[in-house]
Amino acid sequence: MGQKGDKFLRDSALNLLVAGRDSMSAGLSWFFWLVATHPSVESKILEEMKGSFASKEADWRSVLGMNEVSKLVYLHAAICESLRLFPPVPYLHVCAINPDILPSGHRINPNTKLYYSLYAMGRMEETWGEDCLEFKPERWISEEGGIKHIPSYKFIAFSTGPRSCLGKETTMIEMKMVATAVLWNYQIKVVESHSVSPNVSVVLHMEHGLKVRLTKRFV
Repeated sequence: MGQKGDKFLRDSALNLLVAGRDSMSAGLSWFFWLVATHPSVESKILEEMKGSFASKEADWRSVLGMNEVSKLVYLHAAICESLRLFPPVPYLHVCAINPDILPSGHRINPNTKLYYSLYAMGRMEETWGEDCLEFKPERWISEEGGIKHIPSYKFIAFSTGPRSCLGKETTMIEMKMVATAVLWNYQIKVVESHSVSPNVSVVLHMEHGLKVRLTKRFV
């Protein structure tokens, strides 16, 4: 491939790693904030962990394998619900190559850029129901107790179609491993009077960061 080709691949990989790092840190910040401000959700996550880890060794590091965290259905649902409300990438754009007609009936010309808001789409009542603004992990759990399949064009945090994020599964596993390590060991309390609001940019970070107090948890 040559030096130029090698440099292109190396630079592309580094850019993907940086983008993934930023988006994952933003996603986890919103997740921990939502869990900290919804005690009932935190309790359900901990109960699920206790049930899954009861037969494991006392050292929590022994339960952070891929197989173990994949069994945490409620935790998975809580992370999906957090990503629905606060997608790390709040908006995207596509560009038409040829003339086209949107499902709405609008005609678009070649080279027309279309911007769409993932943040807004995750909060639409006609898509998610009257409780669309509530943090409700239960909406992701089926009657059988598994994860309910929700198509990517509805849950669009990882984009959809040919543009779907290739690292979706890896990202979910990593988020669950970090969430498990933190919540199993610490109770998170948001600092009183700390203002939490989105900083609208390419990545949906918190405007003033997330200030919390950590208390060692004994479970």
